[in-house]
Amino acid sequence: MPCKFCKTKPVITLTNSKINLCRSCFIRYFERKAFKTIRQYKLLGKKDHVVVAISGGKDSLSVLNLLIKLANKKMDIKITALLIDEGIKNYRNKSIENAKKFCKEKSIKLEIASYRDNFGKTLDQMKRKNKDTIACSMCGVFRRSLLNKKARELKATKLATGHNLDDEAQSILMNQLRHNIALSSRLGPITGVKRDPRFIPRIKPFYFLTEKEVATYAFLHNLISDFNECTYCEESYRFEIRDLLNNLEQKHPGTKHAIVASFIDILPLLKNRFKDDEIKSCKQCGEPCSSEICNVCQITQKI
Repeated sequence: MPCKFCKTKPVITLTNSKINLCRSCFIRYFERKAFKTIRQYKLLGKKDHVVVAISGGKDSLSVLNLLIKLANKKMDIKITALLIDEGIKNYRNKSIENAKKFCKEKSIKLEIASYRDNFGKTLDQMKRKNKDTIACSMCGVFRRSLLNKKARELKATKLATGHNLDDEAQSILMNQLRHNIALSSRLGPITGVKRDPRFIPRIKPFYFLTEKEVATYAFLHNLISDFNECTYCEESYRFEIRDLLNNLEQKHPGTKHAIVASFIDILPLLKNRFKDDEIKSCKQCGEPCSSEICNVCQITQKI
C-alpha cells in the first residue's frame, strides 16, 4: 500500500493506526507529534538551558537532533549534551564515538561523566566483584543520580531524555507489578511531583512516539547504522517486561498506546496524592532522596 497522503513508496506502517507513510510524510508526522507534546505539556520555555542526556544510540541522538531543529527555527534555548560512561566493554566505546561525531557535526558541546571518576569503579568492575547483583539495579540508580548531579552543575533548567512510549509503558507496568505507585507518580512527559532546585526537571519529547517510530526517524536521518544493546540488558526485569509487552502488542495492536493513555488520565490524581511527600537530603552525600540514606549510598555500601 502506498503512502496515505502522497501515494509514494512508504517507509513505515504506523503501529496503532495501520497508516502507511513515505519518508517525508513520516518525518513531518514524527516531528509534529513531538512538538505537540512539547507545547501541550509545556516542556520548554524561552531561555531554557536544556541538557540532553545522550548515549550515542537511536533514541538520544534523535531527541538531540529534534531539539537542535527546534532551537534553530523557533525557540531561544541553549543545548548541551551529556553522556554517562558506565564503563561497559564492547558497548559504550562505540556509542561514545557516535555521540562525539554527531555533536561535532552539529557544534554542540558534549560533556562526559564516567562511573570510574564519580564512583571509583566502572560498571564492569562492580559486576565482577558482585556477581550475584543484577547490573541494571546498580546502573539505573547510579545513572539517574549522575545525570541529575551533572545537569545541575551545568546549570541546566531542563534535562531531556529520549524515552519513548514503549519505555513508559514498561515503567508503568513494572511499577504496577511491584506495587510502587509512588514511583509512578513521578512519571509523565515531565517528571516529578513537585519542583525542587536539587532536581532538574526531566522532559520526554518522544513520550507518545513508539520505539519503532524513533528507530525509523534515526535511520532516515543517518543517525545510527545499527542497533547495539547493552551487555547486561538480559539480566533486567525491564527486559522481561519489554518482551511481554511486545508479545501483547503483536497479538493486540494498540496495547502500549492504551497503557500510556490510561496512565495519563490518572496521573494528575497520583501527583496530587503524593504532592506532600517530603524530599529529604541523604545524611551521607547530601543528595536529594526519599529516605535517610539515598539509593546510591546504599548500593555503594552493599557492593
